[in-house]
Amino acid sequence: ADMFANEEGGPEPDWVITEREQFADFRDLNKDGKMDKEEIQHWILPQDYDHALAEARHLVYESDVDKDQKLTKEEVLDNWNMFVGSQATNYGEDLTRNHDEL
Repeated sequence: ADMFANEEGGPEPDWVITEREQFADFRDLNKDGKMDKEEIQHWILPQDYDHALAEARHLVYESDVDKDQKLTKEEVLDNWNMFVGSQATNYGEDLTRNHDEL
């Protein structure tokens, strides 16, 4: 009710319909109409999702201005705030260490 209060006879917004479908198809694995501890764990920490890889891809996608799938020193420095705020760089701490590849 905090996000959507279903008024009697009114249509549901598209986003509510989508969320219901997501719940039924992907979240409620045992189809009991609610999420148990294991289903919540799978939702929050899916076993088939690599968080580090996803974050690295995000950083490259957002910073790679010429879209050559490689980051130059300039591209990294131009987007330093994104890297410093990233969990992939240990919130910037890894950027202060010497690296041969840089």
